[in-house]
Amino acid sequence: MLSRVADSIYWLNRYIERAENVARFVDVNLNLMLELPTGTPQQWEPLILTTGDLAHFQKRYGEVTAENVIKFLTFDTTYPNSIISCLQIARENARSIREIISSEMWGEVNGFYLMVKEAAQRHPQNTLPSFFTQVKLSSHRFAGVMDATMTHNEGWHFGQMGRLQERADKTARILDVKYFYLLPSAQWIGTPLDQIQWISLLRSVSAYEMYRKCQRRITPTSVAEFLILNREFPRSIHFCLRAVERCLHQITGTPIGTWSNPAERTLGRLCSELGYLTINDVIDVGLHEFLDQMQSRINVVGSKIGETFFGIEPVSKSAEVSQRQIQYG
Repeated sequence: MLSRVADSIYWLNRYIERAENVARFVDVNLNLMLELPTGTPQQWEPLILTTGDLAHFQKRYGEVTAENVIKFLTFDTTYPNSIISCLQIARENARSIREIISSEMWGEVNGFYLMVKEAAQRHPQNTLPSFFTQVKLSSHRFAGVMDATMTHNEGWHFGQMGRLQERADKTARILDVKYFYLLPSAQWIGTPLDQIQWISLLRSVSAYEMYRKCQRRITPTSVAEFLILNREFPRSIHFCLRAVERCLHQITGTPIGTWSNPAERTLGRLCSELGYLTINDVIDVGLHEFLDQMQSRINVVGSKIGETFFGIEPVSKSAEVSQRQIQYG
């Protein structure tokens, strides 16, 4: 497979997954604002802090308000990681490989982008929850269409790697923003407010029902264990990275447990460590510190995949190229 084609399929899926997860990121905070007791300070700045783009935001908007943060993360075409920018880049990648992907996949990407573009022109505050639901469903629909209409060859595996690597990174970020940023002070830990936030977190990654099937009580330790180490839930960090590893070895033909390139070695070490970790090990390190390290290591995996298989300039504008290389923070 041509490096150009593999690169485009990989990033097509990463950017669609990124758009979905930005929608989840903002939506969970909107839901929290509705459920918090009167007088509780709103927490919007943490969402910008976790993107690593606070300076960019301040230059564009100055004051951190709900309206400014939502516009920045959702409809700002000058910000490369807003939902509309992610869909625009995904569409351009899909356009460049239309002869490789199915016509149904192109139709989904194009329709997804046009839906977001139309919403950006209207930008009505009172329909944002339904808009974010549409974004999530459109992302799921694209993944389903790709699975059903594209041959599960090297190209499909590159797409899966992009999607699942992005998902692992965003699960880590969403968990981190709750634990490290959203709680106003330590005195709220264990209170109904704390419980509301953990429930909202689980719902933001579509994990609430699945968590309840294996855990009766909602505790920070149990939620962290479920989202980091669970081997069966498809949005947990461990599940996603194991799936990326399987796809990587399907492409190279190297048996899992061995390695023939830096990408396999880097990812194999990370997956092996996750396989033997317990939640107590994570707590000993510190949950925020662990998640921060995890995001950095996932980014290194992405860099190694790029160096090993692509080694070319992606299809995007120069600002988007720069953002892609740092992989959203």
